[in-house]
Formats: sequence, C-alpha cells, structure tokens
Amino acid sequence: FGSRTLGVVFWLWPCVDPPLVQGFGAMPNFTVEQIRTIMDKTDNIRSMSVIAHVDHGKSTLTDSLICKAGIISAKAAGDARFTDTRADEQERGVTIKSTGVSLYFEHDDDDGKGPQPHLINLIDSPGHVDFSSEVTAALRITDGAMVVVDCIEGCAVQTETVLRQSLAERVRPCLFVNKVDRCILELQMEPEDMYSRFRKAIEDVNVIIATYNDALMGDVQVTPEKGTVAFGSGLHGWGFNVERFAKIYAAKMGVDKEKMMKRLWGDSFFNAKKKTWTNVQQPEGCDEPLPRAFCQFIMTPINQLMRAIMNDDKDKYTKMMGTLGITLKGDDKALTGKPLMKRTMQIWINAADTLLSMIVTKLPSPRTAQKYRVENLYEGPMDDEAANAIRACDAHGPVMMYISKMVPTPDKGRFFAFGRVFSGTVATGQKVRIQGPQYKPGDKADLNIKNIQRTVLMMGRSTEQIADVPCGNTVALVGIDQYLLKSGTITTVDSAHNIADMKYSVSPVVKVAVKVKDGKDLPKLVEGLKKLSKSDPLVVCTTEESGEHVIAGCGELHVEICLKDLREEYAQCDFTVSDPVVPYRETVTCTSTQTCLAKSPNKHNRIYMVAEPLDEELANKMEDGALGPKAEPKERARMLREKYDWDDNHARKIWCWGPETEGANVVVDDTTAIQYLLEIKEHVNSAFQWATKEGPLCEENMRGIRFNLTDVTLHADAIHRGAGQIMPPTRRCCFAAEMTAKPTLQEPIFLVEITCPQDAMSGVYSCMNMRRGCVFEENQREGTPLVQVKAHLPVAESFGFVAALRQQTSGQAFPQCVFDHWENMPGDPFIAGKMQDIVLGVRKRKNIKVELPALTDYLDKL
Repeated sequence: FGSRTLGVVFWLWPCVDPPLVQGFGAMPNFTVEQIRTIMDKTDNIRSMSVIAHVDHGKSTLTDSLICKAGIISAKAAGDARFTDTRADEQERGVTIKSTGVSLYFEHDDDDGKGPQPHLINLIDSPGHVDFSSEVTAALRITDGAMVVVDCIEGCAVQTETVLRQSLAERVRPCLFVNKVDRCILELQMEPEDMYSRFRKAIEDVNVIIATYNDALMGDVQVTPEKGTVAFGSGLHGWGFNVERFAKIYAAKMGVDKEKMMKRLWGDSFFNAKKKTWTNVQQPEGCDEPLPRAFCQFIMTPINQLMRAIMNDDKDKYTKMMGTLGITLKGDDKALTGKPLMKRTMQIWINAADTLLSMIVTKLPSPRTAQKYRVENLYEGPMDDEAANAIRACDAHGPVMMYISKMVPTPDKGRFFAFGRVFSGTVATGQKVRIQGPQYKPGDKADLNIKNIQRTVLMMGRSTEQIADVPCGNTVALVGIDQYLLKSGTITTVDSAHNIADMKYSVSPVVKVAVKVKDGKDLPKLVEGLKKLSKSDPLVVCTTEESGEHVIAGCGELHVEICLKDLREEYAQCDFTVSDPVVPYRETVTCTSTQTCLAKSPNKHNRIYMVAEPLDEELANKMEDGALGPKAEPKERARMLREKYDWDDNHARKIWCWGPETEGANVVVDDTTAIQYLLEIKEHVNSAFQWATKEGPLCEENMRGIRFNLTDVTLHADAIHRGAGQIMPPTRRCCFAAEMTAKPTLQEPIFLVEITCPQDAMSGVYSCMNMRRGCVFEENQREGTPLVQVKAHLPVAESFGFVAALRQQTSGQAFPQCVFDHWENMPGDPFIAGKMQDIVLGVRKRKNIKVELPALTDYLDKL
C-alpha cells in the first residue's frame, strides 16, 4: 500500500440503477478484511454528514472526496454527483435520499508516527426542506457535520434548520464556504470584499450555534483561525483552510504554525517596508492602507492565478506555477482556459486533502462523541447498564444499536435495517431484542426477540457480507424489517430502555388520497403502501374509516416523490390521486358560555365540564414535549404557574394530554372533594383521547383546548360506574363544551422563504396576495441584487404555488416552504359562510352526514 488512499467502501441506498455517468473509474481493489481491521480502532473512525441549504453544493463537494478515493476520475469530479444514485435525482439535480460512502484514508498528523489509516463514514444528505427527515436520520447516526454555505447567498433558512437539528442532536459542526470561484470569476470581487462576505457567512452560522450553547459539548463555534472553517469550490475541486497556508508561510518566515494561523484571519496586516505585523489598517508612515493578511497571502495569489489562466496570460501563469511548485503531467499540459484552471487548482490546493485533515483533526471519534451524546440518545436512567455501555463505546460490552432508516433491497418488498452500533458488537446469527418505538421496559408490547439473519456492509448498490461489526460503525441488518416499521432499538440487555426516537423538524401536513383504477389491484396497493411507509422516515400512510387510503407528506415535492415511488416501485399498479387535502385542527376561542352536563346511559352518573382555549405558545410547548407528559412534573407546574398564570392546584392536577397522550389538549381536574373520583380517572382519560382525536365539527383532531372537569356525580355502586357508563358521557361532554366555546378551525401555515432579485419583487407580492399570504420580513443581501423575503402562507393555498411564483417572476424566485405554525381561521362554523363550507366539505370527504351537529345532540338537561 504505497499510495495514500487505500480505497473506499460504499453503501449507497440501492434504489434505482443510476444512469451511467462518464468518467467513473473502477472500484478500488481492497478487501472487506482491511475495512474490518480498521473498524476495531474506534479512535480512527469518523462519522459525518454533509448538511446545507438546497443547491449550496453538498453532492458536488462530496464528489471531490470520492474522487480522492479513486472511484471517479478527476475530470468527472464536480459534475458526476456520484451520490445522487436515483435516475430522478440526476435529472432534477436534487438529492432526495441521503446516501452514504465509507472512505478509507491515510492521514499524517505530523506527530512522527507516519500516516495513520482512517475510516470516514460520510453521508450526503438532501438539502430540500421536504426531505429534512432524511437529514434527521443521517444526523442521528453521525457525530460530526460539515455545514456547507454558499458564500454568495449566505446563510439561508434551510441552513438554519439543519444546523439547529444537528446541534439538538449534539453533532459537532465544521463549516465549508463553497462557491468561492463565483466571487473571483463571475462577480470579479476584490479580496477585501470577499473577506467581508466570508466573515458575514461565518458570523451568521455562529449566531445560530451560540443560541444552542451546550455545556457538555463545550464551545463549538466555528472560526478560521481554529481551522474549523474551510473555503473553496466544490465544482472545481479546490479548497483551503487557514491552517493549510499557515503551514506554508510558517516554514517560509520561520515562525510557528499556531502563531501564523491567528495572523491569517481577522484584523492583522503585514507591513512589508518595516517587515512587521500590525493590527491597524493604515499605520503612520504609510501613504496607502495595507492589505489584510488574509487577502494578501491567501486570496490575492488564488485570484491572480485564476485570472491569469482565464485571460490566457501564459507567461504569468507558468511563472506562478513554477514558484508554487505545480507541475502538470502528460496531457494536462495541452489544456487551456477553464479545464486548465480546474486542474491547476486541484493540484495546488486539493479540496479533499483540506476536508480530510479538517474531518480527522476537528471532528470527534465515536468514543469521544458518545460520552456527551448519551444523554440525548438514551431514554432510560443515565447510570444503568445500557447507558454505561453507550458512554464507554466498548466493543466487548452489551449490544446497543439504533436503526435509523429502512433501505430497499434488490428483491422487491424487503428492506435492510440500516443504523449505527453504539456499543457492543453486532454479529450474524446473534439473538437480540428488537424494540419498536412504543416499547416500555418490562412490557411485552412492540418487542420481538429474534435472531439477526445476516449483517452486511453497504457497498455501492451491492452488499458485502461481514461476520460482525463493532461499535462506532454503521451497518445494515437483514431479516429485521418485518418487526420494525421505520426505526427502533436493537439490544441484548433485558433492562434496556429505548434509544430516543428522532424529533423531526417538519410535520406531515399535505395529504392525498389514492384509489386504484382496477378493483383487483387493491391488495397490491395496500402492500405497496406498507412498503412505502417503511422506505421514508416521515411519510404517514393511513386508511380512513371511509376506506380511502391517505398518504401524508410534508410538502408538494415530498408527496410527488412518494407517489412516483409507489407507482413505479412498490405497488406497480395504476391508481388515481385525489386533490391534496389539508388537515385542520379544531379549537375554541373563548371559555364555554355554560357548564356542560352529560349523563351516563343508565342516568346515574353526571359529568360537568367547561372548555377554555390554551395559549398558542403553551400549545407549542406541549407539542414539542417541553411541557408534555414526559416533562419533569415539578418543573412543569412551576412554568405553568409563573409563565402562563395557571392556578397552582390546576397545574399539578393535569390528568392527561391528548390526542395520542401527547397532543396540545389537557384535562384538568377542577373538582373538590368527590368520592371515587380516581376510580373513573382512566375512563375519563380514554374517552378524552377518543374525543380529541375526532372532534365534533368535522372529526379532525382538537388542538389548544383545556377541559376543566368542574363536577362529577357518581353512583355509589362500583358496577354502575364502569367504563361503559363513564366513557360515552365524557366524550359527549367534551364535544358540548367545545361547541359552547365558540369553536373554530385552525389551519396549518407554511413559512415561505423566497430569494429573488429586486425587480421580481412585484411578482412575489401579487402571487402572495392572491393566496392569502402575508410578507412579514424583507432583507437586502448586501453586495448582491438579491432580496430575501419571508412570508406566511396557508398550506391550503400552497398547492401549485411554486409553479405560479416561477411563472410570475419568470423563474427568478426560489421559494422554500416549511411548516411553521397553526393559525385560527376567521369566521364562525355555525353561520353560513366560508368557514362552514370548509367544515361541510371535510365532512363530505369523510362520508359523514353533511350538516353541522346540533348542540342538543351532546348536551343533556339536568
């Protein structure tokens, strides 16, 4: 193994055979054994994901690393987008599924030990907001993240979302400022302008990082002088960080590298006359301001070389190449213009080398990362056997593994369970506990004890069998897919709790119903839907009571891709798709006008309730779990008391949340001195779950309602107050309470971020006004003609919005929609009007009686 690079392992998602892209070299020849040996050296493994806004150049940047590993030729790097494996990804130019590559590199740390082999598991994730669930799945199984930012567009909305996700998962970020070549060639910027542009991008990223400061992770802010920021161009395959140049200049000037790194960024200037460093731009005795060190020593040489080649100034660039020690070999000598510039820059400052040294030296190994990540990863107590095993990352300990997604296999309908081993060693034929997300320790629900049929390594679209995989690595398991839906925990510890389920930053708010054209294809469709819901981490496939099959995704593009997969891959039959429908939520706008009463079927028990609205902020806190059922009870009561003015008794007497025991509705026990009250608590709770799941207006979920149980009259005999006597009146009482409290619907609202030139703004506004959207923020991007607009747009109006906007601005505006919040709709459902039409429309779609329920259906007289 004389060469630096020994080769590469690949585990791309084997979905669709990719179109053959020109310039792919053969796979490097090296064996699973070598990979297996390095897997045991936990300190030499790095797992990282590449995250960024859509079209900021993640896949292109990943290419330069793959090229370094010898899989694609240097000529193709940048255009091949090797990690976009599916045919539709290549033609749209958008990454849809996250794709992984394991690269084997030798990196020399300059510590006298010589080059050490490293295994880098790299996941290229999609940037489009509709697929941000893929990003979450990728972040869960990696320890470091490379955030890519386009230096011209700066920090965009999706950059912020993915950075937040990564910091919430305690993944350590480092930054790559991409598309520097555009600054030089397209915008012809001066080095000083470039410096300020870079600085702004870095500061924007640091602002987001600073808001999520985490004591356990320490300071994770990215700065060029620490070496955690790199600059370059993924398309041309060159990149540098300050450290790279500091090495060169430190040797030249005879100072040490650390000192030089501080000088090459920030306000430090080199006075060539006096041969001194200063931190003032224009010291006395100088007639013109000094150039900044970053500009003088780094940007200017790059600038001059690139422009000399592009202007075909042969004498100048051959002389520069001579001094920089760049030698062109073979047919590279005949190149001119852009290909020559690309090749020269690749030889001089190769992006892969820079990225590699940054990944290896700045990102944590699994052993370091799991020490501080165990608290977010593990649901159980922090001192039990499983938690200690994850913290120690011990290959000889008990197995703890998290499955983050299902990967389709070549034979239709079966999936590899793909995930990461957090402790122990996963081996073929091992007997393990497969715990789904609903599993509670000591319970039998959602638990299977089975053997692992095979453990495989993902290599390209093929898989390589491997006997066992130690902790810190990613692996795919065969034969697990039938016991897990999307994700879950695999362990050998009997007392182990689950590894926490992933928190997605988006929620599925766009639904379409599918119907088969030909009745005999129905079983195919049902099977196909099962497979579809396995293959995507976020899509939700349900069957309504009316018998229609509903697919819910988080945006138009997401649903479109899911339907395409369903039609071509999973169901393979023809079906019709309804217009997209939007889920609403039922809520109330004031306290009930009267105390509602409902009697049990045997007329011996009475339940009295009042409904009142919850604060919007409080409802959000309940949904994200900060004030939900899993929060610390004392802390929760204190927050409710201080921040939301709840009565202390009420704050401590929340009986239950709903729907699904974790929504934003609560039952509060407001009664005093009632006998047998706790006996009926469970029955009231289960009736409340049922009521909040299907409200009275149009059987949609309720949201943001607090039901106060004011009084209860119970029969003295236990047999007369069973579930059958308590549940129906509770449900009817909830409905009556809602209907007397001015009920209304809440609709989901998208946050739309649009980047467009100033002159296209009128099109954006007219498009927004037609669709009940409202623009609430406009930012001018300094130094560019672009404007960044933020607006709120109801999801119901967003279908076809992207197409309409592009049409009105002749393709200049780029919108990104992401679900933001719920908003009350104006109007009263009981008076004829728009609101009532919506309610009746939903009822018609669900095959319920098309008229509004009367209050007397639910309210009983004393």
